[in-house]
Amino acid sequence: AVFPGGFGTCDEFFELLTLIQTGKMRRIPIMLFGRDFWNRIINFQGLVEEGTINADDLDLIHWCETADEAWAHIAQFYRLEDQRTA
Repeated sequence: AVFPGGFGTCDEFFELLTLIQTGKMRRIPIMLFGRDFWNRIINFQGLVEEGTINADDLDLIHWCETADEAWAHIAQFYRLEDQRTA
Protein backbone atom coordinates (compact mmCIF):
# COMPACT_ATOMS: atom_id res chain seq x y z
CA ALA A 1 0.00 0.00 0.00
CA VAL A 2 1.43 3.34 -1.03
CA PHE A 3 -0.05 6.51 0.40
CA PRO A 4 0.61 10.10 -0.70
CA GLY A 5 4.07 11.15 0.37
CA GLY A 6 7.33 12.77 -0.60
CA PHE A 7 10.67 11.74 -2.03
CA GLY A 8 11.11 8.73 0.25
CA THR A 9 7.70 7.37 -0.64
CA CYS A 10 8.36 7.85 -4.35
CA ASP A 11 11.77 6.20 -4.02
CA GLU A 12 10.32 3.10 -2.36
CA PHE A 13 7.37 2.99 -4.78
CA PHE A 14 9.57 3.14 -7.88
CA GLU A 15 12.06 0.66 -6.44
CA LEU A 16 9.23 -1.83 -5.92
CA LEU A 17 7.92 -1.28 -9.45
CA THR A 18 11.42 -1.67 -10.89
CA LEU A 19 12.09 -4.92 -9.05
CA ILE A 20 8.84 -6.42 -10.32
CA GLN A 21 9.22 -4.98 -13.83
CA THR A 22 12.73 -6.44 -14.20
CA GLY A 23 11.78 -9.84 -12.76
CA LYS A 24 13.98 -9.49 -9.68
CA MET A 25 10.95 -10.20 -7.46
CA ARG A 26 7.61 -11.83 -8.03
CA ARG A 27 4.54 -9.73 -8.62
CA ILE A 28 2.62 -8.57 -5.56
CA PRO A 29 -0.38 -6.27 -5.28
CA ILE A 30 0.64 -2.61 -5.30
CA MET A 31 -2.16 -0.34 -4.18
CA LEU A 32 -1.90 3.39 -4.69
CA PHE A 33 -4.17 5.34 -2.38
CA GLY A 34 -5.32 8.74 -3.60
CA ARG A 35 -5.60 8.74 -7.40
CA ASP A 36 -5.98 12.55 -7.54
CA PHE A 37 -2.74 13.06 -5.61
CA TRP A 38 -0.68 10.60 -7.63
CA ASN A 39 -1.96 11.74 -11.01
CA ARG A 40 -1.05 15.32 -10.04
CA ILE A 41 2.46 14.25 -9.00
CA ILE A 42 3.29 11.62 -11.66
CA ASN A 43 2.07 11.56 -15.24
CA PHE A 44 1.84 7.78 -15.63
CA GLN A 45 0.26 8.00 -19.08
CA GLY A 46 3.01 10.42 -20.11
CA LEU A 47 5.62 7.78 -19.24
CA VAL A 48 3.83 5.37 -21.61
CA GLU A 49 3.52 7.99 -24.36
CA GLU A 50 7.23 8.82 -24.09
CA GLY A 51 8.09 5.13 -24.36
CA THR A 52 9.86 4.97 -21.01
CA ILE A 53 7.48 2.27 -19.73
CA ASN A 54 5.13 -0.14 -21.47
CA ALA A 55 1.38 0.35 -21.19
CA ASP A 56 1.26 -3.09 -19.52
CA ASP A 57 3.44 -1.74 -16.69
CA LEU A 58 0.47 0.32 -15.52
CA ASP A 59 -1.26 -2.98 -14.69
CA LEU A 60 1.21 -3.33 -11.81
CA ILE A 61 -0.68 -0.55 -10.02
CA HIS A 62 -4.15 -0.78 -8.49
CA TRP A 63 -5.89 2.46 -7.54
CA CYS A 64 -7.89 2.55 -4.33
CA GLU A 65 -9.34 5.07 -1.94
CA THR A 66 -10.47 2.90 0.98
CA ALA A 67 -9.25 -0.04 3.02
CA ASP A 68 -12.20 -2.08 1.73
CA GLU A 69 -11.12 -1.49 -1.87
CA ALA A 70 -7.55 -2.47 -1.01
CA TRP A 71 -8.65 -5.65 0.76
CA ALA A 72 -10.90 -6.61 -2.16
CA HIS A 73 -7.93 -6.28 -4.52
CA ILE A 74 -5.66 -8.32 -2.23
CA ALA A 75 -8.31 -11.03 -1.87
CA GLN A 76 -8.80 -11.16 -5.64
CA PHE A 77 -5.04 -11.17 -6.32
CA TYR A 78 -4.43 -14.09 -3.97
CA ARG A 79 -7.81 -15.75 -4.69
CA LEU A 80 -8.84 -15.59 -1.04
CA GLU A 81 -12.32 -16.09 0.30
CA ASP A 82 -13.88 -13.01 1.79
CA GLN A 83 -13.15 -13.64 5.47
CA ARG A 84 -15.86 -11.20 6.56
CA THR A 85 -18.65 -13.38 5.17
CA ALA A 86 -17.18 -16.73 6.22
